[in-house]
Amino acid sequence: MNGARGARERLVVIGGDAAGMSAASQARRLKGPDELEIVAFERGHFTSYSACGIPYWVSGDVPERDQLIARTPEEHRARDIDLRLRTEVTELDLDRGRVRARDADSGAESWTSYDKLVIATGAQPIRPDLPGMDAPGVHGVQTLDDGQALLDTLARTRGRRAVVVGAGYIGVEMAEAMIKRGYEVTVVNRGREPMATLDPDMGRLVHEAMEGLGITMVNDAEVTALLTGDDGRVRAVATEDAEHPADVVVLGIGVRPETALARAAGLPLGEHGGLLTDRSMRVRGQEEVWAGGDCVEVLDLVSGQQRHIPLGTHANKHGQVIGANVGGGYATFPGVVGTAVSKVCDLEIARTGLREKDARRVGLRFETVTVESTSRAGYYPNASPMTVKMLAEVRTGRLLGVQIVGREGAGKRVDIAAVALTAGMTVDQMTALDLGYAPPFSPVWDPVLVAARKAAGRIRGTG
Repeated sequence: MNGARGARERLVVIGGDAAGMSAASQARRLKGPDELEIVAFERGHFTSYSACGIPYWVSGDVPERDQLIARTPEEHRARDIDLRLRTEVTELDLDRGRVRARDADSGAESWTSYDKLVIATGAQPIRPDLPGMDAPGVHGVQTLDDGQALLDTLARTRGRRAVVVGAGYIGVEMAEAMIKRGYEVTVVNRGREPMATLDPDMGRLVHEAMEGLGITMVNDAEVTALLTGDDGRVRAVATEDAEHPADVVVLGIGVRPETALARAAGLPLGEHGGLLTDRSMRVRGQEEVWAGGDCVEVLDLVSGQQRHIPLGTHANKHGQVIGANVGGGYATFPGVVGTAVSKVCDLEIARTGLREKDARRVGLRFETVTVESTSRAGYYPNASPMTVKMLAEVRTGRLLGVQIVGREGAGKRVDIAAVALTAGMTVDQMTALDLGYAPPFSPVWDPVLVAARKAAGRIRGTG
């Protein structure tokens, strides 16, 4: 295939954000333009940006959009990466080693051959097929283009009522953003409590805190339609038994892997719709095709099962691994433990490992403990409360998961548990961890270790 180009190979990358451009950049570090030609397709206007930062740009905490961009198209091109913006790949021809792409502005289509292919198509927001879903004033927040469209709507809208549909990470972050912009905010959530990534008892703490901030929480509610006015704009979100007035609606329902191209090409997909890869991020059954980022499923090191966890941290690591392998080196991605952290105003929310229902689903017997503690020594000024919940396996005492809800200093404590999970530690072993202590930073027993002590005692009592 590379005969016409001499000894030089061609790498084609589909997707210009975290995984795709990390792979391209790492491959370029290892191989110069005389060895490897790199062509990258991105259907949007931007590359290498922080989608996680969009709620904070919308809120005004981050003043300028470009602060979210890690590397511009011009910077990539200066490194001899042929980056083609506003160009969408519409078909994969795996047998002939080529992709078909369409220019969004001209509509022109062309084929590009490859020796190595990276699929980094990301995820797509879940947008239910309901009346009014495409009405003006209804916004998702997946890309920088989405964020700009929402800000443009806010600048034109006179009313100050916002409804956020969904109460996951994006939902609670966008609720905070709209509160900071002076909107009256209602969150409509189909679950028992916000933050379904937590157990309901911990989600309840988030619920109470959000209501304390003036956010109206509507739980156990299924959206049936978005109602529009005479001008065609959204005016309310309807559930089975109520209407919630809205001048703007923000969707935070979640995402699913963007794998339509891969599915059409017959590539292997998992239970959650994401591409399946080996530890080198090579697509299973394909010698010269890799995939990474939000379009893939990853190994959960705690449960041993495949999961879809769309996070920028994973995407960047995937890209580094892919780039190393494409560039002639060797790297692997071992898996994840499911760590995530978020906030709504001053409330910090964190989790890692398994929830109770996750542990039950994979047949694990476990004990749970919940402790109340403080971020600093109780006598030190501004010590704030936090709640730590911990799951441990009954027979072995192995740590299975941790959830933390609290104020300043709570969220990043989850990293202690993430390391312990990755190392396969027991809760008894965790109690001996040599963590830093001084009254301004922690009680003499860190809250995570207090939970580990209690869990260890519970495990001893059960077996």
